[in-house]
Amino acid sequence: MSKKNFFRGTFILTCTGIISRIIGFFYRIFLSHSIGAQGMGLFQLVLPVQNLVMALTASGIQTALSRLAASRMALGKDKEAKDVFCVGTASAFLLALAASVILYKNSAFVAAELLKAPQTVPLLRILVFSFPLSALHSCISSYYFAGKHAEIPSALQLLEQLVRVCSSYVIYLVSISKNIPVTAAVAAGGALASEVAAALAGLLIIGTKFSGTGDSVLRIKNPLKILREIFCTSVPLTLNRLLLTLLGSIEVVLIPQRLQASGLSSSEALSIYGVFTGMALPFILFPSALTNSASVMLTPSVAQMQALGCRKRIRRITAQSCTGCLLLGTVCALFFLLLGPFAGKILFHSPTAGTYIRTMAFMCPFLYMNTALTSILHGLGKTGVCLLHSASGILLRISFVLFAVPLMGIRGYMYGLLFSEILISILHIFVLYHCE
Repeated sequence: MSKKNFFRGTFILTCTGIISRIIGFFYRIFLSHSIGAQGMGLFQLVLPVQNLVMALTASGIQTALSRLAASRMALGKDKEAKDVFCVGTASAFLLALAASVILYKNSAFVAAELLKAPQTVPLLRILVFSFPLSALHSCISSYYFAGKHAEIPSALQLLEQLVRVCSSYVIYLVSISKNIPVTAAVAAGGALASEVAAALAGLLIIGTKFSGTGDSVLRIKNPLKILREIFCTSVPLTLNRLLLTLLGSIEVVLIPQRLQASGLSSSEALSIYGVFTGMALPFILFPSALTNSASVMLTPSVAQMQALGCRKRIRRITAQSCTGCLLLGTVCALFFLLLGPFAGKILFHSPTAGTYIRTMAFMCPFLYMNTALTSILHGLGKTGVCLLHSASGILLRISFVLFAVPLMGIRGYMYGLLFSEILISILHIFVLYHCE
């Protein structure tokens, strides 16, 4: 990948990420005012279930699809790349559809026994309809990333975010006009509508592209061979993602329970959890739009340099990426330290959110740097090492949830976040330093 394509793709993704995060930022302010901290806590509680389903059904396939389609495009085999897309997308869609049916029928059990929050049943039953649509959307975006066309995935991301906000607001207005209680279903309904819009728009765009070439998507050569190739590539990735998502889900489910162990009631624990995950944490993650965009482009660039034997260039880009992320993280940390309380009061009408923002400011340099380091390691083919490091960080956070949160409240978890990011940074740098 040339420097021109790298910076062009990074610029497009960064602009999209910033705009999307600005929209999402004000959307969270709207949710904090409309459904309250407890409602946000309930909605955040069901998101790990969605992440777990997508990790099991679509995440590995979409990554495999992107890699396999990109290799065929590089050889000028565009028809084979389309066949890979069709087989991979159909597989992800059917798996997500099956997961949706199973989860819908067992939503009461999942809510009561796993999430320990029976109030989340309606949210789960709304979100399950979005799983197959999300699989379609993700696979379409992966196909365009394989061809180094960041414009279409960026447009779909913006459309998704805009529809989410507008539909949630409409649901809110309808609920108010009909005297229906405003609950976290507002956010779940918005999430479903956004996936419907993104999936339909993506299908329309890629359908137009395919029809213009004259190739029929129904005439796929060796579909079973392609399916076997996709699953050989996707299964290890799925297992990796599934393990991390499962550990992350355990962590999320444990937090409200351990907060209750610190002496809080169930509603108080959900409210604190909602303020932390729905207000403070997204504010801390806002600047990562830049590092995330660069990381998407870093992986193929490093992989290409490794194939060409350009070790000095890899070392140089690693040093430059670390320096840039550390600088950005330091500036952001100072900003959050100085203005965190002010932002919490003005934007969220929550002094508590401001306190959390200030406390988490110290992890910014490590958090942003880890994003770049992870992408570089992926580009070097060290996905197993990244899995081990990420799992170590999550296990450290879980230990803080189990033992520090009952003693210190949510502040104990924030310390766990800081130390886990430091641990991952040390492990990543150690491996990169010893790479030949």
